Amino acid sequence: MSSFSKAYGNFDWVIIALFVALVSIGWINIYSASVDPTGVAEFFDFDNLFTRQLLFIALSFLIVIFILSLDAKFFERFASIIYVISIVSLLGLFVFGKNISGATSWYSFGSFGIQPSEFAKAATALALAKYLSDIQTDVKSLTHQLRAFVIIALPAICIVPQPDPGSALVYAAFFFPLYREGLSGVYLIIGTVTIALFVLTLAFGPLYIIAGIVIIAIALLIRNRKKRFGKRLYYILPIVSILFVFSVNYIFENVFEQRHRDRFNVVLGKDVDMKSIGYNTYQSEIAIGNGGLAGKGFLKGTQTKGDFVPEQHTDYIFSTVGEEWGFLGSTLVIALFVGLMLRIIVLAERQKSQFSRIYGYSIAGILFIHFLINIGMVTGVFPTVGIPLPFFSYGGSGLWGFTILLFIFVKLDSDRINQW
Repeated sequence: MSSFSKAYGNFDWVIIALFVALVSIGWINIYSASVDPTGVAEFFDFDNLFTRQLLFIALSFLIVIFILSLDAKFFERFASIIYVISIVSLLGLFVFGKNISGATSWYSFGSFGIQPSEFAKAATALALAKYLSDIQTDVKSLTHQLRAFVIIALPAICIVPQPDPGSALVYAAFFFPLYREGLSGVYLIIGTVTIALFVLTLAFGPLYIIAGIVIIAIALLIRNRKKRFGKRLYYILPIVSILFVFSVNYIFENVFEQRHRDRFNVVLGKDVDMKSIGYNTYQSEIAIGNGGLAGKGFLKGTQTKGDFVPEQHTDYIFSTVGEEWGFLGSTLVIALFVGLMLRIIVLAERQKSQFSRIYGYSIAGILFIHFLINIGMVTGVFPTVGIPLPFFSYGGSGLWGFTILLFIFVKLDSDRINQW
């Protein structure tokens, strides 16, 4: 018993249990979304998606064993090398990559493919943790902030031209660990306001937004008229905001592709053909609405079995949960994800090593962005950007990437008693 405790007792079994639960429920829903309702399920037929996913799951457990067998210091010691390898793998796609569904994001090996962007998240998290935990790094220094931003931006810049803007968007998650380590909240405010102005301008038009900016600026100026300092901001910020609002339509029409514009218009409720670009979201909403409180039951979803929702086994897998397991099943899945993210944050705060803490916040941020955008995308709150649901969506690269991301932290946490 003591040898068992010594070998395995330091691992956080709450995280491991949540991982197993999410992967298992994910496979059940992939099975439901991909099995032929009129035929006999052949578990050893590798043409079946659920059989392939079962193989991916088995290999992911081998990955877990390998990661947990390594020395915890390995990840900090070789973080920079792992990061460089990931960047090289992303650049190599432009020469050796295979185009699938309009994106050159894969290396093809026969009938299987590897998507390096799924592994680059863990590599970037390690590199950022390595840099920020360096004793000479001061996150409040502009120079060091710029270097940290470069570490985050470099893989995203490699991913965008594939094109895969959804995967690149996930790198915004690294502002969570930066903020935790002392980055000024001004950056988050600027980012939030910029996104809000962009969306509101598209929804209501520039004139209404500019009028709102002017009214708010005048009200703040009147309220703080007795202050001697900082009044320039009441003139500079509204001017900058108004200039940005004027540029929104140009950016939307000339930088975004037509498919991206259509997806935004679907969310904004503008006229879009629901039989084309809005079809996925429309059918997904119907499927989730069909589920009601308790769902239609396993393998009984009419939208799922009728194959109405495209890509239901990948990006839209949550619509299967909503239809077959209803509000109660969806709530359970959401609770498992929230529990996993909160557990990671709690453990991150317990770390004695700054490297481990930063890495923990990085993976919590990545999981949060994936979870938030995917659920929002499936329910029609966000545009479709092709972001999978962690541990749920079909695919080996995604599952392995998230497994690596999570269990590196499990290994780092298990070594907490040896940290200083």
